[in-house]
Amino acid sequence: MTTRVAVNGIEIAYESFGSPTGRPLLLIMGLGAQLIHWDERLCELLAEQGHHVVRFDNRDTGLSTHLHDHGVPSTGSPSPYLLDDLADDTAGLMDALGWSSAHVVGASMGGMIAQTLAIRHPARLLTLTSIMSTPGPAIAPPAEAAATVLMTRPPADREAVLAQAVRTWSVIGSPGYELDREKIVMMAGLAFDRCFDPAGTARQLAAIMASGDRTEALAGVRVPTLVLHGEADLLVPLAGGQATAAAIPGARLVTYPGMGHDLPAALWPDIVAEITKLTGA
Repeated sequence: MTTRVAVNGIEIAYESFGSPTGRPLLLIMGLGAQLIHWDERLCELLAEQGHHVVRFDNRDTGLSTHLHDHGVPSTGSPSPYLLDDLADDTAGLMDALGWSSAHVVGASMGGMIAQTLAIRHPARLLTLTSIMSTPGPAIAPPAEAAATVLMTRPPADREAVLAQAVRTWSVIGSPGYELDREKIVMMAGLAFDRCFDPAGTARQLAAIMASGDRTEALAGVRVPTLVLHGEADLLVPLAGGQATAAAIPGARLVTYPGMGHDLPAALWPDIVAEITKLTGA
């Protein structure tokens, strides 16, 4: 069941898995992605390891508040918000959940938000897991093919959106694993029907670009940290994960051959095991 709560002057939509008495585990998704992009089965696997799992929609995605009045950011105009604000949203959600602290897992832009949360609100994290992310957009720029699909203007027609999703994940997905076209189409359809707001994604991208580099600030992070990254990631190349691990004292880097900018189901058992090893320590 999706619940909406007032957070940081907006509303955030979230869902939970597992027992409320479990170890609190907060999942933060990436650019333009909704809470459903944390696969339900992956959430269940994490819950089965003793976690109380919460996945949520960042502002400007899914069923959370969309800042429509800000429109599409133009070149040279200030971003309507920063990753700092998204991190503060996350801390506010934790307040609403009654969590003084939690194990925090972020993927892609979600990893950037999780890093920012660790910098701004260090007491709120028990552990940090940063997946296919980077301390700054200039550190690991996307390959040309990935940049092209990222910047392609999204169509408005539902069927065209589904077809574009297949083309996109054919480029940035995991070349070492079979492309599940049926699932890609299904998820793209669910996401379109739940909420379709390309302007919101553009505002999130503007926030990433305006937030700069976190490398220096990450040196002050003291929570146990795990960095997971695909060795075949074209959207946020491996250098991003390596830089994240190098920036955070004591961080552990785990890389996966053949993994691109997604989480192949075949790797879920290992990913769950790595996160559980960190949160159960």
